[in-house]
Amino acid sequence: MKALYFNCFSGISGDMTLGALLDLGIEEELFINELKKLELNGYHIAVKKQHKKSIKGTDVDVIIEEVSETNCERNLYDIEKIIDASELTDWVKSASKDVFKEVARAEGKVHGKPIDQVHFHEVGAIDSIIDIVGSVICLELLDIKKIHVSKIHDGNGFIKCQHGIIPVPVPAVIEMLTGTNIPFVTEDVKTEMVTPTGMALVKCLGTTFGKTPEMTIEKVGYGFGKRETGRLNALRVVMGEVL
Repeated sequence: MKALYFNCFSGISGDMTLGALLDLGIEEELFINELKKLELNGYHIAVKKQHKKSIKGTDVDVIIEEVSETNCERNLYDIEKIIDASELTDWVKSASKDVFKEVARAEGKVHGKPIDQVHFHEVGAIDSIIDIVGSVICLELLDIKKIHVSKIHDGNGFIKCQHGIIPVPVPAVIEMLTGTNIPFVTEDVKTEMVTPTGMALVKCLGTTFGKTPEMTIEKVGYGFGKRETGRLNALRVVMGEVL
């Protein structure tokens, strides 16, 4: 059975996931045409092949052309309306909404708010919608049935966000890990390596967590992150047949 192995040696984020999946060889035009079904305006995507730390991979930037309150803040209901109104497949719609619901649940728990009162800044922005829905679109285009996920590696210390200075791992990520069997380790890297978007993607879409499955390897993709960690900041995704 065709499967993916997410090697999260440097954490995971939405843009890293999207970049790694595109790096497996998905045609950019095909991907863009699927994304257009969302009928979102005010952005364009830059997909670049780059070398970082001597490794070739893909960097994805969602460039916002129009900055407004609508672009910057949405709640879960707003996002679900966008997804449901699209012509994407039922599976892409359902899986994408599951990921957003998980982020909303975790953020609501952390901040003491009902899920319908959680307003997103980072997650509700256009770039996060593209990262999440785009990643699910890629999985469908690759015809992937199972996703195996390594230990999740994160950093430590503190970062600045919309809510002020918060500890790393960030509270929403810790909440998503609570009560799961997902193995998690922290590294001596003084920044965030796992974002709520990345954590929600693997929690909702992953099949198994921990050890590398026995598999024959067909392709390997690297998706680059934006933070400087002092080492290769990338998600490695391996595609092959599980034995």
